[in-house]
Amino acid sequence: MYHSWLDRWDERRARRGDKGKKTTDLVLDAERAFPGAKKVTDIEEFCVLADHAGADPTFYDNPGGTDQGFDRQGEWLKFRSDISTDVDENNVVWATITDSGSLDQALVIFHHWNARARNRMIANFFSRRGITVVEIAMPYHFERSRPRSSHADYMLSPNLGRTIQSVRQAVLDGRKLIRWLRRAGYRDISVLGMSLGSWVAGLIAAHDPAVSKASLFLTAGSLADMVWTGRATRAIHDSLEPEIDLTHLRTAWGPLNLENYALNLARPGLDLHVVLAKRDRVVLPELSQTFMRGLKDAGAQPNILELDCGHYSLAMLPFILLAGLSLKRFMSRPDKLERRA
Repeated sequence: MYHSWLDRWDERRARRGDKGKKTTDLVLDAERAFPGAKKVTDIEEFCVLADHAGADPTFYDNPGGTDQGFDRQGEWLKFRSDISTDVDENNVVWATITDSGSLDQALVIFHHWNARARNRMIANFFSRRGITVVEIAMPYHFERSRPRSSHADYMLSPNLGRTIQSVRQAVLDGRKLIRWLRRAGYRDISVLGMSLGSWVAGLIAAHDPAVSKASLFLTAGSLADMVWTGRATRAIHDSLEPEIDLTHLRTAWGPLNLENYALNLARPGLDLHVVLAKRDRVVLPELSQTFMRGLKDAGAQPNILELDCGHYSLAMLPFILLAGLSLKRFMSRPDKLERRA
């Protein structure tokens, strides 16, 4: 009875999230996704470029922009993104800093898709425990929103190239912020990502050795499969299905697939923490389990918490409390390299 009610609650929440989402046309826009690429006209050409990007170890590296120009005023930090888009507001990155008064640890949080506000409760909770929390705005969210847009439709959409550009921009913005934190003197830097934010946090952890801990909430490996099967992305699926199949989408979004970076995520200096929802209809549990098996096969030992709730009902008691306590224990552990010393 309780779980039936919980499932209905999640579905009502999903329906509210459907407002403003529309089916549109498939767009390739390879020139947005891949630096130096020219316009392509068919999905096969796009997939070739995607394969090259996925094999390029520098795809998520600093493209050569400056690390200067950070402006901190009180709790607010802003700086220019190293990727320039056609939405001016999106080209300036904003973050809030909840200072702990200590330089021992910093936690960078990447929110979920279409988030409306930062999570002050999490920030205050960890800052009181000696961990400075930095909540960054991902592309097209919060202060970076596209004018007159009802949701962050440019972050994740049937525009294959813009979606890759947006996720890559989020990763580069996060890595630029982490470099600033290192220069500010923070010793241990961790990342926390929620839902779509977990893909960003995972990609950063896979490519940035400065990150010692990564916590991924409501995550999986294949973003293509998540979009194709997930409750929150039906409009995107319905836009894509008449034009391409899932096999092509997997290849096209291969550079965004965390399963392709499992060996990176199993590196010796990284600890992994994962929170999953057994009743999730946005990120299906079978997708999450495939990712967990891939991580373990690569040699990673993720600390996994599975809760009997849905994607949205994770925010309800007792689930959010259990997830929070698990994250607190994870953040309190010595780093993997320290434990081996």
